[in-house]
Formats: sequence, C-alpha cells, structure tokens
Amino acid sequence: MTSSGRSPLAERLAGIDEIECVTPDLNGVPRGKVMTAEGFLEGRRLQLARGVLLQCIMGGYPPARFYGSDDGDLALVADPAQIHRLPWSQTPRALAICDADELEGGCSGLSTRGLLKQVIARYAERGLAPVVATELEFFVFAPNSDPHQPFQPPLGLDGRREDGHSAFSVSSNNGLRPFFEEVYRCMAALGLPRDTFMHEMGVSQFEINLLHGDPLLLADQTFLFKHLLKEVALKHGITVVCMAKPLAKTPGSSMHIHQSLVEQGSGRNIFSDEQGEPTAAFRHFIGGQQAALADFTLLFAPNVNSYQRLCHPFASPNNACWSHDNRAAGLRIPASSPVARRVENRLPGADANPYLAIAASLAAGLHGIERELEPSAAIQGEFVVPDELTLPSTMHAALERLRRSQLARELFGREFIEGYIASKAMELTSFFDEITPWERRVLAAQA
Repeated sequence: MTSSGRSPLAERLAGIDEIECVTPDLNGVPRGKVMTAEGFLEGRRLQLARGVLLQCIMGGYPPARFYGSDDGDLALVADPAQIHRLPWSQTPRALAICDADELEGGCSGLSTRGLLKQVIARYAERGLAPVVATELEFFVFAPNSDPHQPFQPPLGLDGRREDGHSAFSVSSNNGLRPFFEEVYRCMAALGLPRDTFMHEMGVSQFEINLLHGDPLLLADQTFLFKHLLKEVALKHGITVVCMAKPLAKTPGSSMHIHQSLVEQGSGRNIFSDEQGEPTAAFRHFIGGQQAALADFTLLFAPNVNSYQRLCHPFASPNNACWSHDNRAAGLRIPASSPVARRVENRLPGADANPYLAIAASLAAGLHGIERELEPSAAIQGEFVVPDELTLPSTMHAALERLRRSQLARELFGREFIEGYIASKAMELTSFFDEITPWERRVLAAQA
C-alpha cells in the first residue's frame, strides 16, 4: 500500500472513471467492455460471450457450434503488466489488455493471445526463449467517407498531395509532423520503445520498427500501437489504414517478424555456435517454417485484400524460399553479427493479428526443431520459386489449404482452427456477394 492507503494500481489509475478491458479477436481487433474503475479495482469478474472471439471482420458470427452451442461466457482477466492510462484520451481513461479465460480456469482455446502463450511455454519446456521484433507498415490518408473512391494522401504544407516520390524522405512537407509527434509522445507514455521510423515506398506509407524482446510483449506492443495510431489519427483529422494493399499499383503494407532463440539463463543465441557459424537449430527452425508456411498462409494473410499485396513479387514475396539478405525470399536472414543471427518471416501483412502471426511463425520453427527438418538450399540473386515452396496466392486457396491441414490442428487445436476457418469462409462469401468497379468497367461492355 502507498502512504495514501491506496494500492499502487489505484494510485496509477487515480482520477480515472472507466477502463477499456479488451482482448484481441481472431482478426486482432480489440474487443471487450468498458468497466468502471471502481469495479476494476475491486476485482469484479468481467465476462464476455465466447462467440466474440470469432467475430467476422464485417461483424457477423459463424454458427454457434464453433464456439459452444450455448454461446456461454469467458472471463476477461487483465494482465497486470498491460494496464495503461490512455495518453490520447481527452478525459482520463485507461485500457487493460486481457486474457480470455474459461470460467473454470485456463485460457480459452479461441484466444489468440492464449495460443501465443502456449507456444512460448512449449519453448520454455526445452529451456528456450524466443526473441522477436516486428516491423509494421501503414498508410496515412485524408478522411475517406465514400468507400467507392480511392484513398488519397493528406494535403501537404504546399497545398499538394504526395505523389509517390517521397520514399525515405525526412521532409515535413506532408504536414504530418504534429501527428507523429503525438504518436511518439503516446508511445513513450505507454512504454512502447521504438527503434527506427521511416517513410516507406508507397504514397504516404510509413514503417516503424519495434525493439526486439519477449514475443508476448511484442505482440501486446504491436496491438497497442495499431490502436494508438487510429485513435491519434482521429484527433488530427486523418485516417490511418493497416490494410495489406489499400492502393492499386503501390507496394502493400507488411508486418515482418524477426525471430531468434536464446537459452534461458545464459541468453545465448542458439542460432550461432561458439565460432559464430550457423547451428543445426538454425537450419531446423528454417526447415520448420518452410514445411508449415503454406498451411499457415491464411493466418499471416487473413483477408481477401491480403493477396493483393502478395501479387508484388519483390517487396511482398509469396514463397517459402530462404536467403541471406535477399528481399525476394519469404524467409530472409538479415546481415548481422552471429549474436544477432535471426530469421525474418516476410509473409505477414499489416492486417495480420500480431498474436496469431507470431504464434504461427514460432510454432512452425519449433516444429522444425522437434522434427529436425532440414531446409532447402538457400537461394541468392534472381530465382524461380520451386513448386514445393510456392504458397497459396488467393484467400480461397489459403482457406482450402488450412482446411486440409492436420499440422495446424495439432499445433493450435481443432476448436480454434475450425472456428477460424468458419469465420474466414463467411468473410470470403461476403466479398463474393459484391461486384467490384473493375467488373463493371471491364466486363460489362463485353457481355
């Protein structure tokens, strides 16, 4: 207790009336309830319907059999390390990232945060700790009230809109300096350390690199950062979009995942031996990723739009090849010292659920280590992707591949995989219920 007689948490939340208690659904969208600070501090149990974790991106739900025919409740249990005052809120408010637990105890099999915790625990049983970092790309646009119209960059200080020639520029002409200054202040207030930031290749596209660390922490930070971006953008009268491919003829947005493994206790990177050479564990980790990426593509590229991004063969490689410092490979080994040797998974898009994408990537690597899988030969320069390393190129193909996957059910449980498939099948059907402008423009005259 503090000198005032209140707990440290009560001191942190002083002056706050409401807490946003949220957990990621299958798409990584924050779902939950707003609770009074009084009830939160008293430890009142907060419950949420199970089906919410399988909510489609359009807002609907698959049949109740996929989340229990009674659609009973789960308990939202706040992670004490992830309770934050919201620095962008004009009225004092807080947010708590929660686990979605069964009422009788234990994490729900439908919780993507819980799935990631299970994968980390499997590594811990082997005396290992994964270390990850995420690189998140996103676009900043002017408000777009008509979805039939394409997105546009905000007006710059010179009265013009960016036209695509600003990649890697540090100019403030885009007029976004006040927005990013508040983003940085909010990141600092939430304890989100940032490494590098830059203007990416796309029109009004940016990338931030979060510092490497514990996978659950990085997933929480990525989840919080995406929420922060959208909330701060609303204050500044602009729109942040984390779609995989919001603009035609423009590079899409990724969420690359950098991965290494260290021994618990010593912190030694097991991807390098004492002479600084790659180890068998390094090879097996890559071999596992290659063996699983095709089955897991829908976990990394979860939406119809995700596959628009993957049409670009260089910046967004849709393959399971691996290479030393070649961005055309789906699995890239960045140039680094032996102590920092890591595997970069370049498949996930910015629209991926960070908990699920990190869990799937790490689970694939562990599968390779457990089965001692050997990777293909590394590729360099320009190359042709072998058929066996080609990944699904449409949402329908990825959905069917996941539907047939016993490995996915083994690693993530039948309940989650079948619920995920049911939700994604609904989303794909919803997409096919609409006719696009391209079809009207190109096909109508030929019919």
